[in-house]
Amino acid sequence: MMKQVLYGILMVLLATGCSSKKDNKTSTKTTARENNRSSLKSPLRTLKEKGVAIAVYDFESFKPFLHQKNDTVYVINFWATWCKPCVKELPGFENINKKYNDGKVKVLLVSMDFPNKIKSQLIPFIKKKGLKSQIIVLDEPDANSWIDKIDENWSGAVPATLIYNKQKRFFYPKPFTYNELETEINKLIITKN
Repeated sequence: MMKQVLYGILMVLLATGCSSKKDNKTSTKTTARENNRSSLKSPLRTLKEKGVAIAVYDFESFKPFLHQKNDTVYVINFWATWCKPCVKELPGFENINKKYNDGKVKVLLVSMDFPNKIKSQLIPFIKKKGLKSQIIVLDEPDANSWIDKIDENWSGAVPATLIYNKQKRFFYPKPFTYNELETEINKLIITKN
């Protein structure tokens, strides 16, 4: 028995020693993108199904996504699988996500699908369409309490897109073509000379 206890203590000490060395290496290589993630709150829950993980947020935990202050352009699209104009514009957001994978632009697709439809509708839709952009679910039943915090003139209809950086914010309660979306994003990209 005593031998097992000593062995357990030794294993904990070894594991702690290894993880602190790893943490030191990691912390010296922290990027701006990782710093941003640290300001974001944890989701309420994460649902995993068929190789897809979906984070579910309420509005309070979602708010930090709306107020990042760095050189990245954030493209936050509010959409749903049941919305035909939303589905039609998704390839444009996917192309933007693929084109700007260098960190200058961050695409976030905020699903307005009902939380009880995540496994039966949203995840199969993501798999079928092969979506690669970050997708989260906003689960806030009282839409009247948060819609005007996105934009005071928004009715809550989807699709709608917020595009912002640390200096400017633009809200578009309409669907986009790829070219329209890229034009708006390029207005906000900060080039470093």
